[in-house]
Amino acid sequence: MGTGISLGGSDEGEEPELEIGGKKKTVSSSFDLSKLRYDRIIIMTDADVDGAHIRTLLLTFFFRYMKPVVETGHIYIAQPPFYKIKKGNDTVLYAKNEEQRDEMIQSVRNKKGELIVTRFKGLGEMNAEDLATTTMAMESRSLAQVTLEDAIEADNLFSILLGDVVEPRKRFIEQHALEAENIDWHA
Repeated sequence: MGTGISLGGSDEGEEPELEIGGKKKTVSSSFDLSKLRYDRIIIMTDADVDGAHIRTLLLTFFFRYMKPVVETGHIYIAQPPFYKIKKGNDTVLYAKNEEQRDEMIQSVRNKKGELIVTRFKGLGEMNAEDLATTTMAMESRSLAQVTLEDAIEADNLFSILLGDVVEPRKRFIEQHALEAENIDWHA
């Protein structure tokens, strides 16, 4: 059982078709920016490697099929935290990485109360209050605007890692294999 979504139209010059739930629709390579209904399209994924993979797929889609949206700065990436640091009843901080977490723990170590550090496994694991505060609320969320260079990089990486040609993928893996950390880590 698949997703029900597929792209057809692989012949050169032929527009690809998108199939959703058994209904085919031609995907035009031209995109009318004047019909954009929202000023910001916010990509909200988990802060982990899986979320980065999903972001790459979405950025590649926007770059390939809706390039004007990327070029004019309408795409944003929500930046959810990895950690929640709570000290006593009054102090709640959110950290995006281990370094930030450690700095925040040091900054509250002399305050009274129990120190509780929570690692979020993903957006679905966050309670509604934390999700609203860190990712949804306009006054407290953190967004990064996607540049054309970001989308080009995502498209190139997508083509290397998931393309039909094996050699660039093999070269990428050989060049970056020693950089991989925690590849078998599951919390």
